[in-house]
Amino acid sequence: MLTDSTITTMLPVTDSDRAGRFYADALGLKPTGASEDGTRYFAAGAGVIGLRPMPDGAQSESTALSFEVTDLPAEVAALESRGVRFQDFDVEGLKTVGHIADLGAERAAWFTDTEGNVLCMHQVLG
Repeated sequence: MLTDSTITTMLPVTDSDRAGRFYADALGLKPTGASEDGTRYFAAGAGVIGLRPMPDGAQSESTALSFEVTDLPAEVAALESRGVRFQDFDVEGLKTVGHIADLGAERAAWFTDTEGNVLCMHQVLG
């Protein structure tokens, strides 16, 4: 039953207008509507992202969601051209080169939205 469900990922935002512009303009996602509580919805693959107004500090320091892509370097370049700033790491077990970390079976790149939510793009290799 749940395996056939469309998933809506709810992300906390403090400014839904600012966040909505980021998800539409920088990420290129299509707005699909809004609810009475101010949550704004965007189509994302087979699922939906909901930007729900919450108090500042509700964001997680961990990755909130990850977009699976087929050409990670091209996607990083495309988002960078729209003003998305990627995080770089150089710590034991995690190093990015050109914003991309090689994780063995996959590669990944992380960035934050305007509200501080950590987002990721990853590419499965092989």
